[in-house]
Amino acid sequence: MATVGEICMRDPVIALRETTAAAAAKIMRENHVGSVIVVDRMDEGLRLPVGIVTDRDLVVEVLATGLDPETITVGDIMDPSLVTIAARNDATSAVHLMRVKAVRRLPVVNDEGRLLGLVSFDDLLDVITEELQNLAETSRLEQSREARQRR
Repeated sequence: MATVGEICMRDPVIALRETTAAAAAKIMRENHVGSVIVVDRMDEGLRLPVGIVTDRDLVVEVLATGLDPETITVGDIMDPSLVTIAARNDATSAVHLMRVKAVRRLPVVNDEGRLLGLVSFDDLLDVITEELQNLAETSRLEQSREARQRR
């Protein structure tokens, strides 16, 4: 099975802690995504993920509570207990981690903790579905082989 590093989206949408909720919403819209990964230090390609903010966070934590999206930052509303996964892990490990931590997105990091990508529930569903289709095809091929051998 493929590693998370092989199946993740390699250019995830990012924002600094200081990015306003309004700016994050615009970034999500422009990039057609439902989340931004909050990072520290973006100089020289060094991106250390520290949180994640979803479109749902913007609605539930900012809009629904009447906060000003022009002054509230993603650093204010991000979940500080970010769950990441190492690129070398496989899809099954990612599914397990998502289930245990009750998250639908996992920032993918290298061994130094630098952001490499993002793997989502949907990404994993695609990979696992393909693996199940391969398994079903193996069963059909085995039945055909057995039928030919018995003639």
